[in-house]
Amino acid sequence: MADDNIQPDPPRGPAPRSKGDDIQGQRPRRRRDEDEEDEERRPRRRREDEEEEDEDRVRRKDDGIATLIPYRNPNALISYYCGVFALIPCVGLILGPVALVLGFLGLSYNKKHPTAGGVAHAIVGIVLGSLVLVGHAGVILFAVIAGATSK
Repeated sequence: MADDNIQPDPPRGPAPRSKGDDIQGQRPRRRRDEDEEDEERRPRRRREDEEEEDEDRVRRKDDGIATLIPYRNPNALISYYCGVFALIPCVGLILGPVALVLGFLGLSYNKKHPTAGGVAHAIVGIVLGSLVLVGHAGVILFAVIAGATSK
């Protein structure tokens, strides 16, 4: 091929000098044991390490477990669990309103921090909390009406 003989232009002007250069502008040759000392002091980074760091950053950005358990939005997560445990008959009178309030706080937190997630957990907490609250209110209302009419 004709392109095999093409060589780059020689650099123009004097070569830049650094601290370790001798008078002629060339670096003195280092001994092999000096090279080994430098390697011990400053380990070289391999290309694979840089690629792994990039993959870790991507994994941290879109964490699969964060979609299942919204640990970045604790209000939504606590709302969800309060809503689920509010289905226990007498405990629901206390946990229902807590699930409702924390569900709305979780939704507002998600609006401020979109990467936090937890919208589904907050909605489930709101729905379960309101259903339990309405159910308990109905039972209490039924008991009051039954007590008033039995006299």
